[in-house]
Amino acid sequence: MDFLTSIKENYRRWVTVAPNSLLYDRALLWLFILLLFIGFIMVTSASIPVGTRLFDDPFHFAKRDALYLVLSFFACYFFLHIPMDKWEKWHVRIFFIAIILLILVAIPGIGKSVNGARRWIPIVIFNFQPAEFAKLALICFLSSYFTRRYDEVRSRKLSAAKPFIVVAVLGVFLLMQPDLGSTVVLFVITFGLLFIVGAHILQFIGLLGIGVFLFVFLVLSSAYRLKRLTGFMDPFQDPFGTGFQLSNSLMAFGRGEFWGRGLGNSILKLEYLPEAHTDFVMAIVGEEFGFVGIMIIILLLGLLVFRALKIGRESLLLEQRFKGFFAFGIGFWIFFQGFVNLGMSLGLLPTKGLTFPLISYGGSSLVIMAVSIAVLLRIDHENRLMRGGQARLRDD
Repeated sequence: MDFLTSIKENYRRWVTVAPNSLLYDRALLWLFILLLFIGFIMVTSASIPVGTRLFDDPFHFAKRDALYLVLSFFACYFFLHIPMDKWEKWHVRIFFIAIILLILVAIPGIGKSVNGARRWIPIVIFNFQPAEFAKLALICFLSSYFTRRYDEVRSRKLSAAKPFIVVAVLGVFLLMQPDLGSTVVLFVITFGLLFIVGAHILQFIGLLGIGVFLFVFLVLSSAYRLKRLTGFMDPFQDPFGTGFQLSNSLMAFGRGEFWGRGLGNSILKLEYLPEAHTDFVMAIVGEEFGFVGIMIIILLLGLLVFRALKIGRESLLLEQRFKGFFAFGIGFWIFFQGFVNLGMSLGLLPTKGLTFPLISYGGSSLVIMAVSIAVLLRIDHENRLMRGGQARLRDD
């Protein structure tokens, strides 16, 4: 009885404490949990047919996704207790761990190949994707670099060359997999952080020009990429070839209309739409919950990104540049990856293998994203402690 009373009292205190008195961002935590819960429901619904066909178990992927959720909560809890000065101190080690993992995934016998792409390292309970860790490692590394070279980056016209070299190194390993989508994400994160730092305008023009040139070159030099780029423009021209996934995705959105067909009532997930529970899970959301369901998820993700940017801004106001750049980098990452995934499902962008943050099925994506949320919560926690200390000094 005492144990139940204690739980009840802790719950009441956790829910009813005034936001200004909390030492963590309650809104960010609730958004994180809510998006994970929605993702679990949608992965369960979208994966029933493929789970039945491949494993004779309709809930095979749901069980694995539940395991990934548990791992995500443990990862979030663990990294929540790591001070931000440790991240800043270990940024070089974290970056080199990312490089080593990207090298290992390219080695036959270590890296696992799926559909012609070698992007995963099999471990005990799931296939780990080093590209997801590389995104977080790059944000950590650049946040430390821009903190140490703040004045140089703002004043010198060619100071963006060094960060671009770092991105290029990671990009080379990613393109070997091949993974152009993650390479573009790294480029956008770097571009966004340069904007926050206040780099010279010529650096933006130069970096953008180089990025566009390399993107066009990579697309034109690969028949597979060129097919994807041209296929998304008119997927119904070849609905059983290059436009197969996108045409079925568009039909799913069309069937959902405004309110959707209801949870579990998707037709396109019945082996018509490949990767329905991973890259194209938002198409199933659109079919089962319609325009309303899509807008709710966009709103929730938008609020999460807004909280990340707000935490970054508060850090910069407190002159905590490393924390501020880290928070902004995570915000750019979540926003851009969500934008690309949804744009891909709607036919606004070429098809790329990028998951929708916290919604799509995938152990690496969920766990690394949970670590990122833990970093945001930790930054906000330290900011609140700092503001509290400053307030006490003013009172004294």
